[in-house]
Amino acid sequence: MILKNAWRNIWRNKRRTLITIGSGFFAVFFAVIMRSVQLGSYDKMIGDVVNSYTGYLQIHDKKYWNDKVIENTFVRDTLLEQQVMQVKYVNAVVPRLESFALASHLNKTKGALVIGIHPETENKMINLSEKLRAGSMISTAEDGVLVAEGLAKYLKLGVGDTLVLLGQGYQGMSAAGKYPVRGLLYFPSAELNGRMIYLSLASAQELYSAYDRLTSLNISIDEPIHLRLVEKKVAKLVDAQKYGIMMWDEMLVELVQMIQMDNMGGIIMLAILYIIIGFGILGTVVMMTTERMREFAILVALGTHKSVLSLIVSVETFFLGIFSVITGALGALPIIWYFHLHPIPLTGVAAQSMLAYGLEPVVPFALRWDFFLNQAYVILAIILISLIYPWAKIAYLSVVKEIKH
Repeated sequence: MILKNAWRNIWRNKRRTLITIGSGFFAVFFAVIMRSVQLGSYDKMIGDVVNSYTGYLQIHDKKYWNDKVIENTFVRDTLLEQQVMQVKYVNAVVPRLESFALASHLNKTKGALVIGIHPETENKMINLSEKLRAGSMISTAEDGVLVAEGLAKYLKLGVGDTLVLLGQGYQGMSAAGKYPVRGLLYFPSAELNGRMIYLSLASAQELYSAYDRLTSLNISIDEPIHLRLVEKKVAKLVDAQKYGIMMWDEMLVELVQMIQMDNMGGIIMLAILYIIIGFGILGTVVMMTTERMREFAILVALGTHKSVLSLIVSVETFFLGIFSVITGALGALPIIWYFHLHPIPLTGVAAQSMLAYGLEPVVPFALRWDFFLNQAYVILAIILISLIYPWAKIAYLSVVKEIKH
């Protein structure tokens, strides 16, 4: 009976009800789409950086992260790699030897980050073959290098040319070598695209006289949501006195801080939208309550308890709020679904700006059910706040005064 009466009451003034639901619809619609774009951009940004370099989880020597020199490497432990690979949700365990070197060709020289990799395993984590723009991939036994396009352009290198590397090896040994360029790679990040050189792990270990040594084991997982669980399981496998374990957000602090600052702006915009919808619902509740005070007084005089009237008004308001959430979410869902599968490409100045920050020039949409549910929680909170007015008016209702009014 309460549900039936509440349903009839909200449609007594159809125009007002439709206006209220309409304002809620547009607020939820724009809030969900805006949040989808914002979170999609964060996911894309994190994916581009993490999958291009660090991986989601990294194991290294305890002293390596604070002092990234080749002396702080560790002896490769294949048993540990096998154990980590068996952890649920782990896709790949990628061994690396990273160090600095001067890269030279003809009369051009530039500092570069040299990374020794196992090509097949590395490809599983960062899709290295998809970044290939010219030439071919290197193999495990091949004595050649892959060079980032930006660095190759600066050094005037092409496929087939010879690159000279000069640096310092393990325990003060000299590191010098000449390598044929097998392929050119492209990275969205301008910083990575201007300094990356890949060669086989065996070649890197020979170059730096760091035989059978690694700087890190980089771990790729299937979904970021499983990161904390994987980290806990991996931590049980390693010697905490010898190794350090870091997640991507600990390694990329600047990226995390940038996302947090941008996220605050998005939250402020959402707050403005919900203030609008909050006043819309409150205005409707105030009008519905004020124009029905005489009706409430008569019902109380006939024996209806005030708590029942408060419950009916509450159900009416919940109907309005839930309709706003459902219609807004259903209206936004097809748009988010489509652009989640087909991100909007950017061109011109906007594309150049994103490329300058190392991001792919697209507008991605995130498809997450949690931010649909969050809208329902916020609307519920707004409804509860709005109900304070009718509850108070009904609680202090003067039956004689309202009937005579």
